[in-house]
This record gives sequence, structure tokens and C-alpha cells, in this order.
Amino acid sequence: MQDLTRCPWCLSHDIYMDYHDNEWGIPCHDDQQLFEMLCLEGAQAGLSWITVLKKRDSYRLAFDGFDAEKIAQYDEARRETLMNNPGIVRNRLKVNAFIENAKAYLKVKEEFGSFDKYIWQFVGHQPIVNHWERLGQIAPTTSESDAMSKDLKKQGFKFVGSTICYAFMQATGMVDDHLVGCWKRK
Repeated sequence: MQDLTRCPWCLSHDIYMDYHDNEWGIPCHDDQQLFEMLCLEGAQAGLSWITVLKKRDSYRLAFDGFDAEKIAQYDEARRETLMNNPGIVRNRLKVNAFIENAKAYLKVKEEFGSFDKYIWQFVGHQPIVNHWERLGQIAPTTSESDAMSKDLKKQGFKFVGSTICYAFMQATGMVDDHLVGCWKRK
């Protein structure tokens, strides 16, 4: 696997390469996985993605496997427990965002039938496949991520700016930004 040509952003660490090879850019339609990734992308705000990837297992433990029904019920005592958990990013705004996002996620699922159906509407229910040759060609936001961000905020989600939404779209395969020449290109 080391000899494969990959997107250069993932070459600095094995955890990045594994993420690149097995998740990034692969279309995801599982509601719970989509919810997890949206939360984790929000947790990354102001940090490097590798920080969150290294803490992902701790996040899963701390947040009941990203079970939104449970997270939406967290009380103040549970919030304080989370704030004392060294396995996650202990930022009160981000911890509170996970809880608010769980509530918003459950409302969206009820209204649209699934989170997948709701979130994929921003790309017309089909992955956008780009043909970039260099990382510098990839914009941090698009009109689709702008629209997603605006609507998620309207629905009550937190830490869902357009840049976070675009990273989420890349992570969940709504957008395929694997560079031309990367072995993951279709």
C-alpha cells in the first residue's frame, strides 16, 4: 500500500493514509455515519484533521457511538463529564454543538425520512466528481457547501460553516476530490 500514488495531503502519517484509502471520498449513505462525520468535522474547526482522527475512538466512546437519541438527552452532568474527558477536544462550544446537532439531526430525520435523503440533496443525490491535478486547485468552499451550511444552520446545527461543510462533503463522498493520478480515482 505504501507504493500507491495518493493525494499528497495524506502522506505525512499512516492514519491519514488509511483514512484516505478507506473512507475519504467514498459515498456514505448511512445516517449514523453521516451524523458522526458532521460532528467530527465540526470538532476539527481550528485544529488539524489528524488531531480529530487520533481521537475518533475516544469520541465514539464518549458520545455513545454517535447515537443521536442518547446524545440529545445529555444533561448538564453529562456535559461536565465530557468536559473532563482528555480523549476528546474539551471545548465547551464544541461539546454543546454535538448535543444540539443530535437534536437537529433527529428533527431532520423525522421531516425528511432520513438524514441521507436530506443531506445528499445538496449535490442532487449524486457525487460531484472533480478532476483536479493539484491540491491548490481545490477551493475550500463551493456554492453547494454554502447552501448546505445555510440550511443546516436554519435547521439548528452548530459548527457547520461552509468550509466545514465542504470538508464533510469530501469525507462522505458527496464530492470526490481525489487528484488525477491518485489510485482512488474511479
